[in-house]
Amino acid sequence: MGEVELSCLAYVKMYLHSCLFPRCSVNGLLLSSSPAGGAVCVTDCVPLLHSHLSLTPITQLALTQVDVWCSQTQQRIVGYYQANACASDCNPTPCALKIADKIAEQFENAVLLMLDGSKMSPDYRVPPIVMYERKDSKWVLKDKHTVMLRQWEETRAIANQMLESGDHALLVDFDGHLDDITKDWTNRTLNTKIAELSSPANGNI
Repeated sequence: MGEVELSCLAYVKMYLHSCLFPRCSVNGLLLSSSPAGGAVCVTDCVPLLHSHLSLTPITQLALTQVDVWCSQTQQRIVGYYQANACASDCNPTPCALKIADKIAEQFENAVLLMLDGSKMSPDYRVPPIVMYERKDSKWVLKDKHTVMLRQWEETRAIANQMLESGDHALLVDFDGHLDDITKDWTNRTLNTKIAELSSPANGNI
């Protein structure tokens, strides 16, 4: 498996999801709108749950709905992310491995991304992520030199700016949508906000 590129949008949403529920494990799906072949470009993510991550019926419902939405928006599910409730633990749980395996059945170059809560302070200079790839039916650590997050300083600044302004409260995960179906789990409002902050006019690209 080759390089994986993580977009500003995808990283900021994962970061905000974890910050919104700091005492919970959170998870979500990684999406790509790029053509198949070559590097895996993670262009967006869908925050899923912040409680009962192993609750299979809800996870299956979310996977199905996201898959349908992806087919309508020319995207595909290319991976899975998770942040554990214990900040110092960034090891994949059995639940993470099970969901990642399911995604890998449909996309052979799927990635499993764990957020490292111990390195998510605003001052940390490298992306707080640990990425795994599937080799010989097992998930193994991916060479960090093949994981790219372009404009990391700008991305980090946007994530911190949104957290400080309280805009992380705009994020809706699938759990939140199930509690109130009027809430938009595709996060169009949040996506627009991130796009505005990362636009060339703001000097961030």
